[in-house]
Amino acid sequence: MALHHPRPASSLFSISGKSIVSIVLSFACVFTLGVDLPLPAAAATATPIPGKDKKPKQDPALKGLPITELSADEAILHALNRLAYGPRPGDMERVRQMGLAKWIDQQLNPNSIDDRAVEARLEAYPTLRMSSAALLAEYPQPKQAEKQAGKAQAAPLTRSDAAASIVARDMQPSNGRVPAAAQRPVSVPSQTPPQGPAQGQGQPQAIVAGDSTSSTGQPRTMQVAAKAPDTVSPMKLDDSQANVATPGAGGKRDALTVDPNAVPRAIADDSKRPQRVVEELAMAKVTRAIYSERQLQQILDDFWFNHFNVFAAKGDDRWLLTSYERDVIQPHTLGKFKDLLTATAKSPAMLFYLDNFLSADPRAAERQAAQRAMRQQRRPTRYGQPFPPRAPQAQQQKNNVRGLNENYGRELMELHTLGVDGGYTQKDVTEVARCFTGWSIEKPREIATFKFDERVHDPDPKVVLGKKIHAGGMRDGEEVIDLLVHHPSTAKFVSTKVARRFVSDNPPPALVARMAQTFQSSDGDIRAVMKTMIYSPEFWSRTAYRAKVKTPFELVVSTARALGTDVDTPMPLVQWAGRIGEPLYQCQPPTGYADRADAWVNTGALLNRLNYSLALAGNKVRGSRSDAESLLGMDSSTDAKAALDRAVQVFLGGQTGPTTVQTLEQQLDSPQILQAKLDDPVKHVDLGVVAGLVLGAPEFQRR
Repeated sequence: MALHHPRPASSLFSISGKSIVSIVLSFACVFTLGVDLPLPAAAATATPIPGKDKKPKQDPALKGLPITELSADEAILHALNRLAYGPRPGDMERVRQMGLAKWIDQQLNPNSIDDRAVEARLEAYPTLRMSSAALLAEYPQPKQAEKQAGKAQAAPLTRSDAAASIVARDMQPSNGRVPAAAQRPVSVPSQTPPQGPAQGQGQPQAIVAGDSTSSTGQPRTMQVAAKAPDTVSPMKLDDSQANVATPGAGGKRDALTVDPNAVPRAIADDSKRPQRVVEELAMAKVTRAIYSERQLQQILDDFWFNHFNVFAAKGDDRWLLTSYERDVIQPHTLGKFKDLLTATAKSPAMLFYLDNFLSADPRAAERQAAQRAMRQQRRPTRYGQPFPPRAPQAQQQKNNVRGLNENYGRELMELHTLGVDGGYTQKDVTEVARCFTGWSIEKPREIATFKFDERVHDPDPKVVLGKKIHAGGMRDGEEVIDLLVHHPSTAKFVSTKVARRFVSDNPPPALVARMAQTFQSSDGDIRAVMKTMIYSPEFWSRTAYRAKVKTPFELVVSTARALGTDVDTPMPLVQWAGRIGEPLYQCQPPTGYADRADAWVNTGALLNRLNYSLALAGNKVRGSRSDAESLLGMDSSTDAKAALDRAVQVFLGGQTGPTTVQTLEQQLDSPQILQAKLDDPVKHVDLGVVAGLVLGAPEFQRR
């Protein structure tokens, strides 16, 4: 994949000494991310090659784990980078004292971990606890009356309106005031064709900006237009494009240009607009990732949401997404895959996103019309004769016909279970879609809960993957789910995706096979599959160590955790994730965001990553406070080389490649780091810049 083409560096930041350092280091990042790190001398000597009759002594902190190629510090750092969003200050020592196996066991059983501290932080976001119906009521689209008023104001004055305004003005006392009707300017009607809700539902809408157009496609008044314009979220459209902005955005700002410290009015704390609902979800996601003690659960929440992706900017999904993540994804992250799959299939958010709530047997309308006619004929008139049959209204019946929608049937097999090479055909897609007819939403704009509509369900037998499905009603879909969950291709596909997320971009086939076997033997128990992976030698191998490139969200969160940043306002971090290339809840295609390095690595993306690290470490991010001096244990009078060595030890475990060290050391005399001119006798090291540069190094971009 290729990222959205970066803008010239001058549009990202001002050309300064710090910018030059960023450019130099970013090129180093590009050319070293694909190169294995050299093994540090300490690590090389810590794990000698065992003889035939001598076993190496394992560190007590690693007891019970199949770790032979990593030192204790490396193994703990590896676990915190893979099973958590990176270490916070003090985490390495805490896990060492507890024992790594015990920490892993706690993470696999998140309910055993006290997480009340992060829950207290989440109290600031009331929408997280609201039902979809409550969100629809309290965070509505602009009222219809306001829309009509906007239309009336934009409409040109007719001759009668002009005459009426003149009469009204003449009847007013001459006190210098002009009636409101006379103040209305004469405007030219817009040539933009009206756009109804059905036309605009699928258009991406960025969560970082206000709405600059009305529901009819007409420009709003100047007062509204003065607010932040719409932005189009960069989405991954296919495997060859990563985070490409939606065409047609024109000159409007996108997530890569918006100031991360700016908060548009539509998403302010007191806003009651729909954008606020998604923003609270995003801020809660960042807060949990930084502060939750249940780190593995947060990672699996992100993984499964991405696996069963729903696009927040598609119509009603902005109101349905809160319940989707809270009630569907989070409770099932370590449970049975069948329960998770069933919950997503019945979720109004998924039903709306993939249009299955509209899917119906094409013959359903004809059947209902025939049933109405039969009931009518059975009713006698006052003279004992049946009503004559009504003449068919062909045009009306044609307009009311709902057809079969195959979107969900296709994605259910291709993306959620079997995989694209899972052995299904187009005929299977159609048959699965028939099985799920009638799976719909009860009053989407009011109640927004799952309902099964027997009237539009296809009652005839179906054949899926060679098996006859004719259980009847909603059980047809449930039989399909059971069939897919127990199919060997599902076990392999899901295990491969899990291993790709936690082990490497190309996970070892032997490990995937063992995970798939566990999936089948445990009836799709996700916790059991995770244990098979974590307790495998492949997970702890040298080749898996720092083999994954962090996604923008992982980078934003892990940097805040590494610095021990106190985040009071997570919104700028949400916007930084979007600027780097991963706007939260804004992936448009059902594939979700990619989990491979080539989707995220190029010079432009790494420049933004480095800029973020420098901004956060240098306290340039609104609502976040980092203390580099306390973290590094030194003050600004320290020698620059000593500060760099300390930062490498704290943030990278003392492990850096030669290119990174050389690049960083060449910048130690920069006035931006020394906070002085070259000829000043007194030098004060900017520890925030030093920390930011180390956090922007290629080694920290990997986990």
